[in-house]
Amino acid sequence: MTAYLLAAVLICLALLGTPLFAVILGLAMLGFVVGGIDLTVVAAEIYRIADTPLLVALPLFTFAGYLLGSSRAPQRLVNLTQALLGWMSGGLAVVAFVTCALFTAFTGASGVTIVALGALLYPALRQTGYAESFSLGLVTSSGSLGLLLPPSLPLILYGIIAQQMGVGAVTIKALFLAGILPAFLMIVLLSVWSLWTTRGRSMSLVPFSAAKAFRAIRAAAWELPLPFVVLGGIYGGVLAVSEAAAVTAMYVLVVEVFIYREIRFRSLVGIMRESMVMVGGIILILAAALALTNVVIDAEVPTRIFNLIQAYVSNKFMFLICLNLFLLVLGALLDIFSAIIIMVPIILPVAASYGIDPVHLGIIFLANMQIGYITPPVGMNLFIASYRFDKPVDTLYRAAFPFMLVLFAAVLVITYWPWLSLAFV
Repeated sequence: MTAYLLAAVLICLALLGTPLFAVILGLAMLGFVVGGIDLTVVAAEIYRIADTPLLVALPLFTFAGYLLGSSRAPQRLVNLTQALLGWMSGGLAVVAFVTCALFTAFTGASGVTIVALGALLYPALRQTGYAESFSLGLVTSSGSLGLLLPPSLPLILYGIIAQQMGVGAVTIKALFLAGILPAFLMIVLLSVWSLWTTRGRSMSLVPFSAAKAFRAIRAAAWELPLPFVVLGGIYGGVLAVSEAAAVTAMYVLVVEVFIYREIRFRSLVGIMRESMVMVGGIILILAAALALTNVVIDAEVPTRIFNLIQAYVSNKFMFLICLNLFLLVLGALLDIFSAIIIMVPIILPVAASYGIDPVHLGIIFLANMQIGYITPPVGMNLFIASYRFDKPVDTLYRAAFPFMLVLFAAVLVITYWPWLSLAFV
């Protein structure tokens, strides 16, 4: 009875704003005490995260993303894609989807994309002739598109947790490859829908100019090799994931500080601090969650959940429907990093019991989280866009809703067509 009371107190503290890591760690310690296990095991579980080789990739990729966000890289990326695609009807919408996806992939944060690219894309869309509601919805929903593209931080975090769970063979390389086609599907479906919904509208198109395209390519010449540095290094067998992260961080640092000279030395300390605060929060929650995971496993919680679900859900098809609905609600209530850290250890064994590949599950999980960013009542992108564009949140709800439906259609394809995620793995 005392244990239930303490658990209720911890949950109430969480609702009152207590840091998430403290609540998770408190629940873990409570579980160990109830199980008669000495609390020194908590320190051992927290230390276990420091022994994970892939963990070093998180701060390095995050630092590289923050450097790009602090430079004029977003402007160069928009100029490049607009020079190549701006000539076609509806081309600027495609430009927005592509640039936001690429930028989010490297920064790992949807909100950063809206803040960094929103000031460029929203006025450009309005000047080209797109409706205000369409422009707001497009920029708001595009912010999370790159979460399935390497070197996305959520992909790395899912891989670290899945490896700690030991359920199936999950590697970061496999997750990087698995996210490419689903991300491409989302971009294509959004682009097709945007072209169809804006048909017949008078647009101010930008005629294609080889000279302008060449200038845009030359301006971004130092940043264009970045995807090849990451993917080529990893899949060419030259670099491990952590080594690719180190090379990426060093490359971006040299390019933005010494070649473009857009980031001053005195600004580096602030950028490092800001990026490491974010990483520190993730690692702290992750360490506490690993301790709680052992409590959950020892209490056979995944097995009990599976038995309960199996009593009502008899096949894989129905389980995936329930999983998608649950993840959509989860994404609307929790940020993506907390959702991964807290729920993956519980969901992964249950999904494996239904024969779902853990790599495929990771893509399903993150694809749903993307929609959660623009799902009421607390979708993060809605509030960031509201602040960025000075618009009421309910206006952004309505503007983003059609894009949310398109993304949900893409999630259904990703969920029930495993080949899309596993073709390259």
